[in-house]
Amino acid sequence: MKILVTGTTGYIGKRLIPFLLELHYELVCCVRDLNRIPDEFKDHPDISFIEIDFLTCDDAIKIPKDIDVAYYLMHSMSASDDFEDLELTCAANFKKHIASTHVKQVIYLSGIVNEDLLSKHLQSRKQVEETLEAGQYALTTLRAGIIVGSGSASFEIIRDLIEKLPVMITPRWLNTKSQPIAIRDVLAYLSKAAGREELYNKNYDIYGPDILTYKEMLLIFANVRGLKRYICTLPIMTPRLSSYWLYFVTSTSYKLAVSLVDSMKIEIVGRPNNLPELLGVRPITYRKAVEKAFTKIEDDTITSSWKDAMVSSHFKGKLSNYVSIPKYGCLKDVKQRSITNEEEVLNRIWALGGNTGWYYGNFLWQVRGFVDKIFGGTGIRRGRTHASKIQAGDALDFWRVLFADREEKRLLLYAEMKLPGEAWLEFKIDNGILHQRAVFRPKGLWGRLYWYSVLPFHYFIFNGLIDNLAGNHKSA
Repeated sequence: MKILVTGTTGYIGKRLIPFLLELHYELVCCVRDLNRIPDEFKDHPDISFIEIDFLTCDDAIKIPKDIDVAYYLMHSMSASDDFEDLELTCAANFKKHIASTHVKQVIYLSGIVNEDLLSKHLQSRKQVEETLEAGQYALTTLRAGIIVGSGSASFEIIRDLIEKLPVMITPRWLNTKSQPIAIRDVLAYLSKAAGREELYNKNYDIYGPDILTYKEMLLIFANVRGLKRYICTLPIMTPRLSSYWLYFVTSTSYKLAVSLVDSMKIEIVGRPNNLPELLGVRPITYRKAVEKAFTKIEDDTITSSWKDAMVSSHFKGKLSNYVSIPKYGCLKDVKQRSITNEEEVLNRIWALGGNTGWYYGNFLWQVRGFVDKIFGGTGIRRGRTHASKIQAGDALDFWRVLFADREEKRLLLYAEMKLPGEAWLEFKIDNGILHQRAVFRPKGLWGRLYWYSVLPFHYFIFNGLIDNLAGNHKSA
């Protein structure tokens, strides 16, 4: 069976592909940028890739006609103000492209939408489902609630709250009921649904065995971590205050926080159905899902994270548009050091950010991250998914990885912090020399004033950074 996968680099898509490969399917994976093909899928004999952006409708791009099943896994999570229009545009263009194939079934992962009053996020998911239904294929919709797994947005937000706040004064929506499901069970449902004719033109809610309030989910999470936490809910916190609370305490963006708060006011409990029996899936409890997630974290084997998906980004366009650093109209800080052991230096470069930090002046980096949060940026709390593995497209604190190649001994980062301009940070090893280059393209007078105002800090931070990377000094 030949299967088309959209959302290849997203949280779900990246985890679903290995499940489908284990079932010996031939895959055609759609990516917006061929530079973002995950390393583990490159050159795989059973996978081919198509560069396609479903926000545009390029008739020159052709999907193979012999597709049997297609997965629609594209979601915006309100990364922009007009996310509803963007999601509908994606769905319409997907349907137009897929119409030229022999596809029999489209499988769409949506959200549980059983309430009359829905959040904008859930209403958008429902509208996408209605758009996809009007096709020449059979649509199978699997509607999930809170997805629990290492790297999922909900998991990481709960983790931030529990690990940072011994006492929480929370909004009353924490008493809203939900029916969470483990990521492993979502993937089992998705992979086993392919080609099942009894599921054609039907929708199913998928969920775990526990119906819990968000408060109960937080307390169970704390118990798994061996932490004592106290939670008090108040009726006075407005949605705006709740969104700011999530934004400043966790690694989420403000727009995502608004979307989550909006959705958390809605009860998300699934309708009973016979899908577990049909597909042979036995969903695990919420507690078990949290325990398994931490096993992945402790083993540093997280497959994907919501932070690495472009919905967590302020990025515009494809990565390849930014890989070539501008030569003109830029302000630069260029340094180089002689090194003796290239492999050791490369290992230090590949461990930058996250728990490792920036080798020098970490407090100043954290202050810069806090300032970025104040002005509506990503902040430094986003961290990184893996301790020593980096791929193009990954989030790394308030940077986005544009290029990462150990053979070329080059790492290129693009700043996603709030700036009056654009910034790149590059590390490259060439013939025993470590080159470090910070490049800033200012936007108007404010951009130049910004660069010169932080120049004294750059002197210490960038000198300390390259010295420690080269192994010349101990970290400050």
